[in-house]
Amino acid sequence: QVQLVESGGGLVQAGGSLRLSCTASGRTFSGTSRGWFRQAPGKERVFVAAINWSGHATYYTDAVQGRFTISRDNAKNTMYLQMNSLKPEDTAVYYCAASRTGTSSSDIVQAPPNNLEWGQGTQVTVSS
Repeated sequence: QVQLVESGGGLVQAGGSLRLSCTASGRTFSGTSRGWFRQAPGKERVFVAAINWSGHATYYTDAVQGRFTISRDNAKNTMYLQMNSLKPEDTAVYYCAASRTGTSSSDIVQAPPNNLEWGQGTQVTVSS
């Protein structure tokens, strides 16, 4: 079983930047796609960004396109989310996810939640 651990969250002013990391251990599914989701207070968890197994294909929700960048370093079993020009509406708990078998970004976007491995989440708070 894979363990996913997020880090890098915190409190930042609007317009600022944060970089989240997600490190995998155990059965790391290094050859599968990964992604980021977020859950704001009182709302459902939603998709943010996905990356395929090689890191060469990415996909973003419209709300973060042009501001967030997803990347991965398979040698380090780590995925990143660089978040720039942060807005108060980006405030949420951010979760990383790994597909058990899928290799494309769509395997993150379209997968039922139970088909993914999840981290415990990291809080991002953007003040106005």
